Amino acid sequence: MRYTQVGDWLRWMETQHPRDIDLGLERIARVALQLNITLNMPVITVAGTNGKGSCVALLSSILGQQGYRVGAYTSPHIIHYQERIVVTGNNVDDETLCSAFAAIDEARGEISLTYFEFGTLAALLIFEQQAVDVAVLEVGLGGRLDAVNIVDADVAIVSSIAIDHEAWLGSDREMIGREKAGVFRSGRPAIIGDPQPPQALLDYGLQLGATLVCRDDDFSFTEQTGAAWSWQGLAKNGERCEYKDLPRCPLLIDNAATVLQALQYIDLPLSEEAIRQGLSTVNISGRCEHFNYRGIDVVLDVAHNPASVQILCDHLVANPINGRTECLFAVMADKAIDQIIAIVKPCFAHWTLVPLLGNDRAATAEEVKVALQAQGVAQVSVGDTFGESLDSTLSSLSVGDRLVIFGSFFTVAAAMAEFADRLSAE
Repeated sequence: MRYTQVGDWLRWMETQHPRDIDLGLERIARVALQLNITLNMPVITVAGTNGKGSCVALLSSILGQQGYRVGAYTSPHIIHYQERIVVTGNNVDDETLCSAFAAIDEARGEISLTYFEFGTLAALLIFEQQAVDVAVLEVGLGGRLDAVNIVDADVAIVSSIAIDHEAWLGSDREMIGREKAGVFRSGRPAIIGDPQPPQALLDYGLQLGATLVCRDDDFSFTEQTGAAWSWQGLAKNGERCEYKDLPRCPLLIDNAATVLQALQYIDLPLSEEAIRQGLSTVNISGRCEHFNYRGIDVVLDVAHNPASVQILCDHLVANPINGRTECLFAVMADKAIDQIIAIVKPCFAHWTLVPLLGNDRAATAEEVKVALQAQGVAQVSVGDTFGESLDSTLSSLSVGDRLVIFGSFFTVAAAMAEFADRLSAE
């Protein structure tokens, strides 16, 4: 074995391919063949611009409540790499992960793999070794050429289509939709959660012969009085089915409705009680995540594109407070910063721009400040370090106020680390 520590493997993997992102299936498929990865269990693949992580969390929660051993693969992680590979609700342990990396390293020979390809193969290998009952795989980028797409999904989900990652996927929803439709398979269900899917996505699915199951046409949800909602959709035999008085979950009902439809097509018995319990207990870090810190409502959200920021904005409006709301913000330079600001600027009385030191992809605080000022946002401060920025902002807030920290997975990770340090010292 080349290394015995996960951190050493990860640092080595980052240097093994000339490009961080190199879309294509030929390299990873050859190594998967050498590893004899077959995945003899139902597979659900989840693609989409936003909502992928929520769909994976909902699928894992509901299926887990039924007692199935669920293998879930997601990316990116927030704090620890091991978050990406989860079996029965538990992050993969270091020994298992290192053994998987070693097996991949040996099997690849002279084939160069990206960091993400190594991780994807590790997840597939571990799920097979541990004989999970069902594998849930989140697409990393796009769909057609993403490493996850070496697996033929029994059910494919496209949660939503919005503009993001234009350099790799295209500059409009039609081009992006076609890329994400690449996870569809002939004769197999393709669950489309976007209420207005691009025509290119639909056309490709029809041409391929996939069974398209579309929101509002084939399945839908209805808000009920109080905290309940109902779902209407299609059973696998084509008959109409319905769940009434479902409990609200902390994630978007749009994604929950899409997941309930996908579950109709998996050949695993599932009780209505498991669905209810799964909806009630689902949890996902960094998506409109609230916690109380010294009487201040802290909200963490990895929102980093206009569509996800709109969801965050809607959430804040739907859950008002009596006090003041400020934000800590840091974002990657390749994101639609001007659009993000335009959407969310009414939500905040003051912006604190925090540095993500050592992150070459991040926009500088000064660059973001210029963008804010161009849109008339005057209440802006710039911190020297994340910790100092957090201290300064917290000192300006009182019990009953709110602090929203958003803009990137890196931003939320930095915030979680800072709060962990503070809480451990108290």
